[in-house]
Amino acid sequence: MPHASWTPDFDSLKAQFDFAIAEDIGDGDHSALSSIPHEHRGKAQLIIKEDGIFAGGALAAYLFKYIDPTATVQHFIEDGALVEKGTVALIVEGNTIQLLQSERLVLNYLQRLSGIATRTYSYAHKIEHTPCTVLDTRKTTPGLRVLEKWAVALGGGGNHRMGLYDMVMLKDNHIDFAGGIPEAVARTKAYLAKNNRVLAIEVETRNLTEVKAALEASVDRIMLDNFSISETKEAVAFIAGRTEVESSGGITHHTLVPYAECGVDFISVGALTHHIKGLDMSLKAL
Repeated sequence: MPHASWTPDFDSLKAQFDFAIAEDIGDGDHSALSSIPHEHRGKAQLIIKEDGIFAGGALAAYLFKYIDPTATVQHFIEDGALVEKGTVALIVEGNTIQLLQSERLVLNYLQRLSGIATRTYSYAHKIEHTPCTVLDTRKTTPGLRVLEKWAVALGGGGNHRMGLYDMVMLKDNHIDFAGGIPEAVARTKAYLAKNNRVLAIEVETRNLTEVKAALEASVDRIMLDNFSISETKEAVAFIAGRTEVESSGGITHHTLVPYAECGVDFISVGALTHHIKGLDMSLKAL
């Protein structure tokens, strides 16, 4: 059963939550305000409506209490757990108007995060017989990156860099503008030393010649971009464990296993976080 090794600091995301709440409520939830007594308290259950991986229970509890500090949440499923259709994930009790105001916000987050976790699990499960880890990318929804990468981890995947700030990744454009891999890496190492920063350096390569150049430049990880299976095997054999190896570019659910079996350490897949189908669920009154 997959579980994330970390949980986001939800307090750091309050600006995003405030925006989402204001976007939905505007000048008032007139449907609830007009039909429910202000002091009314209610209870509702979150029901899973299809099989998958559940992600976001901790976030749901945070949001229910963020909107209604008097709310209480009873969890029945851990984040990262395999769930079946019909499962009750949690029960929430609180001010009824605020419960109704929380409903769509919570569902929008949890359906997407659970969809990402479910997609990730389908990839990670296929290659669990290898040492390879499937990674996410920066192809995330603006403003939701931390949550979406958390969902990837809950689904059994690994997280690539969070952004441009926590790892150096020299892609084809960096290399071409810099004049080549040796030049790009040398400048990067000088920059990091000058600014007293310790960051891993990954270099994207397009052929075996570039793999050799990256290896000679002594980097932390070499990315094999759009390599065929046979080219990947050749590159892995040449690198021979001297640095980490990542495959990327056009790798699908169908081609994942043969790439993992080439001996690469990582496979990055943008599809883990884009073109996602949410996991169906609903919040129903008790």
